[in-house]
Amino acid sequence: MTHKIIQPDNWLPAKGYANGVLTKDGTLHIGGQIGWDANKKFVSGDFVGQMKQALRNIAEIVEAAGGQVTDVTRLTWFVTDKREYLAKQPEVGAAYREVFGRHFPAMSMIIVAGLVEDDAVVEIEATAHLT
Repeated sequence: MTHKIIQPDNWLPAKGYANGVLTKDGTLHIGGQIGWDANKKFVSGDFVGQMKQALRNIAEIVEAAGGQVTDVTRLTWFVTDKREYLAKQPEVGAAYREVFGRHFPAMSMIIVAGLVEDDAVVEIEATAHLT
């Protein structure tokens, strides 16, 4: 097999997608994570709470693959409300640092009209390189 599916043990199973795919060369592709927990329940209705949970989900997938957040090399953010993101910059920064510390991978942000899960306000996908 050329790749391994990564699924944290305590999470409900992903249906129709993989949360993470680890290739033989150590590249970990992490599917878009939203602000829900291992039981697929949203932890918050606001941007900062959902963002923090999405980052926690990414960290948990990286750890399930044997890595750590400092192995993350890229984040792509899909955000439904640019104004809310900009208005909450201090809270966004504090929440980010709680999960990722002072590790800042390459990042992109895309403003979108909506996400597949109606209650989601942010989705973040990632790439990590594990050695």
